[in-house]
Amino acid sequence: MDWLGLKGKITIVTGGASGIGRACCEGLAEVGAYVVVADVNETTQHGGKHLFVKVDVTSRESVDALMGAVMKTYGGVDILVNNAGINIPRLLVDPAGREEISEDIWGKVVSINQKGVYLCTQAAAREMLKRGKGGVIINMASEAGMEGSEGQSVYAGTKGAIYALTRSWAKELGRYNIRIVGVAPGILEATALRSDEYERALAYTRGITVDQLKAKYEQVSIPLGRTGKLREVANVVCFLASERASYIHGTTINVTGGKTRA
Repeated sequence: MDWLGLKGKITIVTGGASGIGRACCEGLAEVGAYVVVADVNETTQHGGKHLFVKVDVTSRESVDALMGAVMKTYGGVDILVNNAGINIPRLLVDPAGREEISEDIWGKVVSINQKGVYLCTQAAAREMLKRGKGGVIINMASEAGMEGSEGQSVYAGTKGAIYALTRSWAKELGRYNIRIVGVAPGILEATALRSDEYERALAYTRGITVDQLKAKYEQVSIPLGRTGKLREVANVVCFLASERASYIHGTTINVTGGKTRA
C-alpha cells in the first residue's frame, strides 16, 4: 500500500546535495516522488526520474531557471522543501575584536536563509497556482529560531523569521489549497556543515575549546537521551508532504527529541 500517496509527486529540495537535504531527497525518492535536487554544489544524487539543477537561491534569475527546468521536465511542482541554509558563528560584540558579526556575514546568512526561502516559495507558489492542484511548501526552521543560540544570533534570527513567514504565507495561500508547514530540527548527528571551521568559531564564541564543545553535545538535556538522525527529520518531511498531513498548516513541527530550554 502506498500509505503516503507521494508516488509521482514532483518535489524540489533546495540544499539537497548534503545533510538534511540529502536525507530528504533519499526519503522522498524511496516513497516514489520525483525529486529535483536543487543545490549550488554538484551532486551525483540523481538519475532516472530524478533531476539535479544547480541553483543559487539568493538569485531570482537562478531560481527562475530552476523553475523553468522543472516545468520543462515535469510540467509542474507539487512539493517544495526549503532546506538550503548556512550558519557562520560570530559574536555580536567581541572584546578581543576577533570574531564579531560583520555586515558581509550578516548579509550572506540572511540572503541564503531568508531571502532564498522567499524567492523559492514565491516561484513555486506561482506555478502551483497556475496548475490549480494545490501543493505543499515545507520550510526548514530550527530550534534555535525560538530559543536563540549563543554565538549564532544571525542564524537564529533567520530561523526565527521562518516561523513568521510560515504562519503568514499559510494565511495567504491556504485558500488555494497550498499548505505551508515548518520543521524545526534540534541537535542532530554531525554533517558536512559541522566543519572544523564551524566548530572552531562556535567554540570561540562560547569561550571553550573544540573538545569541550563536542563534549557538550553529549551533555545537553534531551529526554530521548541521544542526538537526532537526519533520516528522522526526513521522515517528518515526507509525512508533512503527504495527504496524511492534509490538515497540518501554518505551524512548525519540532524534531528535537523533547529538548527544551531547560
